[in-house]
Amino acid sequence: MQTLDSIVFSEANGMNALHKLATLSLAATSMMAGIVDSANATTSISDFVKHPVYSTARISPNGEYLAISVDQGDQDVLTILRTKDLSPVKINVLPDKKSVGAFYWTSPDRLMFNAVIKIGSYERPRATGEWFAVNADGSQPRTLIEYGTQNATQRSKSVGNEAFSMLDTLRDDDTNVVMLVRYPRSSTGAGTEVVMVDTLSGRRKSLGRAPRENCSLALGPDKQPLYAACYDDKDETNGYDASNEVYQRGADGKWSLISASKADGKFLDIERSAANGKIYATQSDGKGPAAFGLLNPTDGSFTELFHDDVSEISDMIEAADNSEAIIGVVTEAGAPKVTMIDEAHPDAVLYQSLAMSFPGQFVDFSSATLDGQKIIVSVRSDTNPGELYMFDRGTNRARFLMKSRPWIDPKQMSDMKPLSFRTRDGMTLHAYLTLPKGSDGKNLPMIVNVHGGPMGPRDNWGFDNEAQMFASRGYATLQINYRGSGGFGKAFRDMAYGQWAEGIMNDIIDGTRFVIDQGYADGKRVCIYGGSFGGYASMMAPARNPDLFACAFGYVGAYDAQVQMTKSDTSKSESGMRYLLRALGSTRAERDAMSPVNHASQIKLPVYLAAGARDQRCPPENTEAMAKALTSAGNPPEGVIIQSGEEHGFYKEENNLNLYTKMLSFFDKHIGGKVDVGVPASAN
Repeated sequence: MQTLDSIVFSEANGMNALHKLATLSLAATSMMAGIVDSANATTSISDFVKHPVYSTARISPNGEYLAISVDQGDQDVLTILRTKDLSPVKINVLPDKKSVGAFYWTSPDRLMFNAVIKIGSYERPRATGEWFAVNADGSQPRTLIEYGTQNATQRSKSVGNEAFSMLDTLRDDDTNVVMLVRYPRSSTGAGTEVVMVDTLSGRRKSLGRAPRENCSLALGPDKQPLYAACYDDKDETNGYDASNEVYQRGADGKWSLISASKADGKFLDIERSAANGKIYATQSDGKGPAAFGLLNPTDGSFTELFHDDVSEISDMIEAADNSEAIIGVVTEAGAPKVTMIDEAHPDAVLYQSLAMSFPGQFVDFSSATLDGQKIIVSVRSDTNPGELYMFDRGTNRARFLMKSRPWIDPKQMSDMKPLSFRTRDGMTLHAYLTLPKGSDGKNLPMIVNVHGGPMGPRDNWGFDNEAQMFASRGYATLQINYRGSGGFGKAFRDMAYGQWAEGIMNDIIDGTRFVIDQGYADGKRVCIYGGSFGGYASMMAPARNPDLFACAFGYVGAYDAQVQMTKSDTSKSESGMRYLLRALGSTRAERDAMSPVNHASQIKLPVYLAAGARDQRCPPENTEAMAKALTSAGNPPEGVIIQSGEEHGFYKEENNLNLYTKMLSFFDKHIGGKVDVGVPASAN
């Protein structure tokens, strides 16, 4: 069995990674001017589908090194740079095309990281369960957690079905970390345990177990398990619905219940503890957005520090001084809005000063040295895919480090405009409209791009590859946070159940008409497109309103409820089946009525379909059934892609290049974008 201990650094892998690092160095040299020097050129499709150079960056506790995950196509490698000049120190490459996933500094010169496998764009990378540790210079590599049988001396590192995640790197301990372990206990639940792991030997020591199944555990200021937030999704009324309980661990190690949503109607969740003893938490009434505040560890009372009636908290700004204090919260009804909740904290003043230096962009503290003197600051916006700076408290200056997509010129990108509108049943919904840069913003051809879900995911303000690609070709792009979208409270999410074909489609239709009525879009040149649930909507909305759209492109969609009920990975668990019954309908008649395959005769516009051949979430049988139904109705799709090797959303750049090239040609044919699509880099 090949482990990190036996990896031989591959010359080919090294050259690829060094090429990426050369790109990073070039980005640093060019500073704010940007890499692309083509004021009048159209960004190629391949530039939009190209993966970012890095996904995460963390500075070492003493500030000597910067660790980043660098994309190499099939896998991400862990690259260590010297912060003084971004020169490479070591490139860690996992075997068997595995990618480095989450990584953490566990001491000034040692890191710990897990392995993942890259999969479809609508799913997160799939963790293999393995964890490794290595020094910054590549010495002392160790496999700490691994599946399978090891020899007698290594057997302590071997695990079965347990899944490990990092809880705390223990800033005062250079050897150990604290991790959360989940392990199956029954067909409906999993146990949870907190363990201390030695990053040199892999030895593990239990610090405590959760009081019941399906819990997350939070540490107290002493880094021992203090709270357990436990969840259920089985509901006597709805079949599938969320409820939670929160337990507190006493000095004797016993757990006591302090909150239960079924009894008191309060959904309490523990965010973290700070070094000064503060316990940060959120609490909601199970309907609207949760409030943020402090939990009293003595009596379990909650003190509210912030609450927004419309938007949930999407992010929290943590102080960069390693106090673990939360100094600000972020809400996103439209563009991100930062509210300082501890304005007296020195880092709140620093944050506000940095934010003012980057007007119109979102600023965050990404990581910091142990003494808080050097801070990695991330900056991004709707036109800026992201870039990193290192702020030095001693000099009070921010030094530019790198861009995530140096081939993208923010000056060529289009602004994303937040807007809101009223639905036919009186709700206010929030949306984003991206208008082509340089256009007058009037009477444009438009793509209605529907996000997936529908319960939970949402569209956000920020750099969006698809919206920018469409805008660069002359199309306005509308993205609607319809009922069911995340970010607006549980009651809003719950509105999606049983309303896939009615309420949500009304929201999409109403939003589209609103933008047309405002004069942004030409009502005769509107196409609809989306992936996953968005693919469903791209067929169902035209079935509901045949005259509103000129064409439809469905991507990895769920078009046949019976396929979802029998072949999807959601249907393979008891919890998943209860979700499907509530979401799609409890009877066959209800499920048939909401399935686009049964409304093909109402879909009279041009259609194109695409799916991943290995998609488990929305199996390709959905797409095959939709194509067959359209053909039987006399309207065969203009094209069907069943992409081999891809899952729920395409990942490989070459497959996405093919997808979007055909998609844009389809839109151009039917609603006439006016900007030349350019020549893909691969064809130059």
